[in-house]
Order: sequence, then C-alpha cells, then structure tokens
Amino acid sequence: MKLSYSFIIPVYNRPDEIDELLQSFTELAFLESYEIVIVEDGSSLKADKVVQSYNEKLDISYYDKPNSGPGDSRNFGMQHAKGNYFIILDSDCILPKHYLSEVDTFLQQNYVDCFGGPDAAHDSFTDLQKAINYVMTSFLTTGGIRGRKHSLHKFEPRSFNMGLSKDAFLKTQGFGKIHPGEDPDLTQRIWKSGFQSAFIEKAFVYHKRRISWKKFHQQVRKFGLVRPILLTWHPTSRKISFWFPTLFVAYHLLSLISLFFGYWQFIALLAIYLLIVFLDAIRSTKSLRIAVAVLFAVYIQFFGYGVAFFKSTVAIRLCGLQPQKAYPELFFK
Repeated sequence: MKLSYSFIIPVYNRPDEIDELLQSFTELAFLESYEIVIVEDGSSLKADKVVQSYNEKLDISYYDKPNSGPGDSRNFGMQHAKGNYFIILDSDCILPKHYLSEVDTFLQQNYVDCFGGPDAAHDSFTDLQKAINYVMTSFLTTGGIRGRKHSLHKFEPRSFNMGLSKDAFLKTQGFGKIHPGEDPDLTQRIWKSGFQSAFIEKAFVYHKRRISWKKFHQQVRKFGLVRPILLTWHPTSRKISFWFPTLFVAYHLLSLISLFFGYWQFIALLAIYLLIVFLDAIRSTKSLRIAVAVLFAVYIQFFGYGVAFFKSTVAIRLCGLQPQKAYPELFFK
C-alpha cells in the first residue's frame, strides 16, 4: 500500500507558532507530496493570514471551527484529510529536515498503524524551555515513558508527535473528549482494536513549549489528575511508575520529619538523587544555569503531578466519584 501523508495540526490563538512550524515544512527533505490540515479551534487570534502566506509553497487546507478542544479538532482534521496516514503535531513544534523521511523509511520497512516519536530542545529555546524539556524527557525524571530504543514496539505515543493510519482512526473514531490524556486513551483503544504501535527514535520534533513555571505546574497537575481516570477506563495499563512522583513527595516529607529527629540518612539519599540529576543535566544541556533550573523543574513536576495523582486516585478509586463531575475542567463537551 502506498502511503499518503496528511499532517493534522490544531491551533488555538497561536499564529506565530504556526508560522515557525510551516516554515520548517518548507525545508523538509522529502520528495513525495503530502498535505497539511490546519484546524483553527475557535481562536480569537486567527492564523488564517499566516497560512495564506504559505499557500504557494505548501499543500495546505485551513478550517475554522468553534472551540471543542484539541482532540475533537484533530478528529475534525482527520475527517477532512485526503491521505491514508495521519501525522498529528502540536502547533508549538518545529520539524527537523529529516522528519518525514525517517517516518516514511520506518513505515515502509516496519509498518504499524500507529507510531510516536520523541521531542527535543532546539538551540534557540530559552533556558526555561530547555530545563522543562529535560525533566519531561530524561529517564531519571520520567522513566523514559516518552520514548527509548527499547520501546520500538508497543509504544504509547503523545499527540505532539503521533501518527495513525486512516484504518485505525475509522475503527477507534479517534480522540475522546478528555484533555489532557486523550492520546494515551486513544492508544489503548488502538491496541484493543488489534493494531500495533511503535516508537520511531529518529522522527523527533523540536517541542517548543511556550510555557512559564506557573503553566508548567498547571500542566503536570492535570497530568496527575487525569491518570487515575485513564486507569479506570483501561485497567491493564497500570504501571508502578505512575506512583513514583507521589512516592517522591511522600519520601521528601519523611526525610524532613526524620531530619527533625536527627536522622539525616533519608535526606542524604534524596540529595544524592538530586545531585545525579543535576550532573546529568549539566552533561545533557552543557549549561550550569539550565541544570539549576532543572532542579526547580523536578520539584514542580513531581509535586504537581504526585499530589494531583494521589488526590484523583482517592476521589475516583476510593470515593467512587464520576470523573466528569469530580474534574469537569478535564473534559470538553
């Protein structure tokens, strides 16, 4: 089967990001044709003029619809796409020149109906963006859930860099109304429908994450709230690693209490872990300043996610609350 690619990109009030992303499309080293479907999700700050400036360079379709969330907007884009394989990107991504060539080469040799790729920090990113990128991608802080070499098969993609076949989309009906968490939910339903997924290591994107410390905390907090909901929908997806941030919070509190009573050993182990992360961040980012910011990001990530995960687990699993009523902010109507 000849693969025909359609890029699906929802956008909400971010025309500048779309400009950067579309500019990277013009530099792709891929000879075959492909299309780009931009879905404006009820934005007040439209990207239509930016998109029009690329009409002569790229095969672009632009749709403007009422706000219904990123998942539904991606479904809308896939329903209107002409290709038979959809590649979903966030608007805050930039593509390296080899991106689509790597995807196509992999799928021609190891076809799967769903794939995901990693994210990386571009040299132009701010120190804050690079610090957050580190904690979101490092094995020391996330356990490699965003992709490692051993994840070649049975990988759970994230929707900032995700592909799925038209067959998989039609069988699963695409993304649900929950956000965040719509991507792991879809992957679980893809697997249950008999399709396979894979990790394409070389198909990375530069994920810009235009974010502040406050927004980063809000993001990881929502990740923590949503995970217990997904585990009730897909019980077989349970992993002990989902508890690690909560255990970090509990251990941190235990260390402080123990130190008050004269037992310094617990906090010493915590200090060793943080030192390892700090040194690895220096190695990875080549910057002492970014490595210091990484330590702040670690605490925001672990406490934000860990406390929210525990809170949601109690509400959903122990108290039996309905997810939509307990956390309506996580669902689009």
